[in-house]
Amino acid sequence: MLTEGLSHTSTITVSPDKTAAAVGSGDMLVLATPMMMALMENAAMLATAGELPEGMTTVGGHIESSHIKPSKIGAEVKATATLTKVEGKKLYFDIVATMNDAVIGQGTHLRFIVNKEKFMNNL
Repeated sequence: MLTEGLSHTSTITVSPDKTAAAVGSGDMLVLATPMMMALMENAAMLATAGELPEGMTTVGGHIESSHIKPSKIGAEVKATATLTKVEGKKLYFDIVATMNDAVIGQGTHLRFIVNKEKFMNNL
């Protein structure tokens, strides 16, 4: 059952392939903003995955986040997503990314519940 408060934390270690220089979002060897946001999305997906009926999943619809502190190669970054609202097939999350317990990014994320087979057949 999907209820407010469901939460998950996902973790990555910053590696050269996750830097702004590698993904093209910048030219520095620090965690790329798109990679931080992907980690946030992963945490939101996993927060509810175990509560969905078989054949169902969630897909991202909107994400809004700050990225206020850099993370160098080798740093461990965690993203926590907490379900704050369920509105039919819409799931709303608060998301926060941390490094050494310091906030490096935060925002909100919207996901939609979809049937995997129907979703893929509509591509």
